[in-house]
Amino acid sequence: MKIVKKITVKQVVTETSKQRIYQGFYNHKLRLEQECQQLKFEKRKLQHKASVNPQEIEDRFEQEINNRKEKIKLLDFKIEQLNEIQIGSEIIEDEVEALVEVEVGTNWSKLMKEQAIIIKDDKVIRIDE
Repeated sequence: MKIVKKITVKQVVTETSKQRIYQGFYNHKLRLEQECQQLKFEKRKLQHKASVNPQEIEDRFEQEINNRKEKIKLLDFKIEQLNEIQIGSEIIEDEVEALVEVEVGTNWSKLMKEQAIIIKDDKVIRIDE
């Protein structure tokens, strides 16, 4: 019988990976800021229509804008944390699922022991079992 087991993927932080992660955070932050600007524009456009309740529009758009601002704050925090991480540290990047063979007599605790795949600059360098 086969079962699905979750395996942690960790990344060794290098200058290259740190820069790639930073770029991903930065791009996401820019996209959220653009969405805020677009929402503000849409809000002004809708407020000039007579058939809609201005307060309802204000509330709905402000909620959406605030949601994005919270995500921006979280990204700023992640960028700060990224700057603190030492080169050579291992960080959790992902989690994958693996098919594992289970048979009568299989050592269950050994089978369920936490495993990790360690990568460095997109290359697997170690598998911890």
